[in-house]
Amino acid sequence: MSQNVLRVEHLSAAPGTAVQGYWEIAEMQDGTPARLPVALLNGKEDGPLLYLQAVSDGDELNGIAVIRQILRRVEPARLRGGIIAVLIVNTHAFHHRQAFSPVDGKKMNRCFPGHPDGTSSERIAHQIFHKAVLQADLCIDLHQGGVRPMIDEVRVRVDRRKRYHRDSFELARVFGIGYILDSEGPEGQLARAAPERGIPTIDPELGGCHGWDASSIGKGVTGVENVLRHYNMLPGRPRIPERQIVVDAFIPLLSNRGGFIEYQADLYAHLQTEEVVAHITDPFGNVLETLRAPHETIFWSKSLYPMVAAGETVATLGKNIRYI
Repeated sequence: MSQNVLRVEHLSAAPGTAVQGYWEIAEMQDGTPARLPVALLNGKEDGPLLYLQAVSDGDELNGIAVIRQILRRVEPARLRGGIIAVLIVNTHAFHHRQAFSPVDGKKMNRCFPGHPDGTSSERIAHQIFHKAVLQADLCIDLHQGGVRPMIDEVRVRVDRRKRYHRDSFELARVFGIGYILDSEGPEGQLARAAPERGIPTIDPELGGCHGWDASSIGKGVTGVENVLRHYNMLPGRPRIPERQIVVDAFIPLLSNRGGFIEYQADLYAHLQTEEVVAHITDPFGNVLETLRAPHETIFWSKSLYPMVAAGETVATLGKNIRYI
């Protein structure tokens, strides 16, 4: 990034300043504008440009809190380069407290790089991608596991055979949350679309909860600050774990019986083959079935509710463990 005015649509920030405002990006059914909250931080010195976004899925809110804290903690006078932050991407889904847009039924994080003449979500994605994302040198798309309890992790969604995989994986390592999923994502994910244009991108999944979770938010703030420090955008040294766990696929653990779950292992557990994960019990507490890890895995996520039907996922386990 050269030391010029930083612009997104009508918003602009001169070097050494911060600007907050709204981007009128779509229209509601009555013709009133649908707006995205946007913040621009333009450092006094040259450096990379980081793009941050949250709420690509309308019920994943931890990322908003991460960006709010970053905006409080980062002073443009100390910043090298700049930050573009879009705090609420999927505005229609956000207002309905759901993952999918109620306007077109689409998941925004399957719509990048978007289409100018597409559905509502595709049009919004197109504007964000071409007017904000493509300015960036680095990109962080903040997510969480909806309301399903899961570990704090970061995802690299680039095919490992592609030349730009390495830079996105390095960004994930630097984010430093300790757990990485290294697996090509579905078409339309920002973390897949932006690297194809030469922009290293990661998709942190900051736990899963209703509302905001302080622990996951704190890890997200540390991760963004690690990136800012590692890429010399802020002074200081990043706090990156000496060892991080990487998996490249998931195994869903399904119940064969309907009943109530009694977990025998916790999230983050490093499970050995045949280790007990959960019992399925009847309403009286009698054990109907014992579910075990089929391979050496990491306990990645679990059911939000204590009851399951036959064939329902009780847990998601990360497999093919390696360390970096």
